[in-house]
Amino acid sequence: MNKTELIEHISSKADITKVQAGRALQATLDAVKATLRKGGTVSLVGFGTFAVSKRAARKGRNPRTGAAIKIKAAKVPKFRPGKGLKDAVN
Repeated sequence: MNKTELIEHISSKADITKVQAGRALQATLDAVKATLRKGGTVSLVGFGTFAVSKRAARKGRNPRTGAAIKIKAAKVPKFRPGKGLKDAVN
């Protein structure tokens, strides 16, 4: 399912227009991004938790040349599924 299909699904289930569903989805995604950017977490009970994890700087290898390279430290978004989502999938 892509974003367009998700908007159509939200529109039909919530009995709202596609434009309204698109705005609601975008507002939700923006709120998650803003919270993660600040270093916070977003917990949706029964669905899962979005959080930011720190990845330390490390050394790696260029796969083409085999030369050693430095990989910078980074913040990485993570998602941990909740029990409700796990149960729905299994």
